[in-house]
Amino acid sequence: MIQPDLFAAPVPAPAPVAEVSAGRCVLDLPAILERLSAACQRPRYCFMVLNLIAEAGGAAGAAGPYVRSDGGDVPVRDWLCDALVPVARRDPRRRAIADRVRRDLALAGALPTDAAEATRVVEAEVRERVRQSGRTNVSRAVSELVRAGLLTRHYQGWRVDHANRGAQRQAVYTLPGPVREALRAR
Repeated sequence: MIQPDLFAAPVPAPAPVAEVSAGRCVLDLPAILERLSAACQRPRYCFMVLNLIAEAGGAAGAAGPYVRSDGGDVPVRDWLCDALVPVARRDPRRRAIADRVRRDLALAGALPTDAAEATRVVEAEVRERVRQSGRTNVSRAVSELVRAGLLTRHYQGWRVDHANRGAQRQAVYTLPGPVREALRAR
């Protein structure tokens, strides 16, 4: 005999974008926020990522595989990480990373004696570590946005596009028309 209360029923997935575009439900900013709060563990972070992807995607709604930045063409995930760095500037974990990097460089004897140069070296290493962890956060947020039906993702390569990453393929994130229009309408 099986006790049904021991097995939780799966949470129903939000309506796919195809249903939204077919006119079965209206997609506006409150509907997007409702979907994010239902489907994402960190809905505010996912909303920031969604807005940045919409900005990078422009009128076509496809961001990637590279985004033109001040420093040239940057992979879309790195661009998203760099754009989200100011949000974490005052985070105590970031300060702890900077302290750890400074300590590690001093122990290795790689910390310059000039204070300005030492600060620059520490900041460069902290930026690289934050970008590395930021890639994971962005990928997780994008996966939640895909599950919520607000974004599609594929990987573009030098030879063949594919649904799975690998083989030197870079991510491309595409906003469906109704999502693009809802974000643009505000």
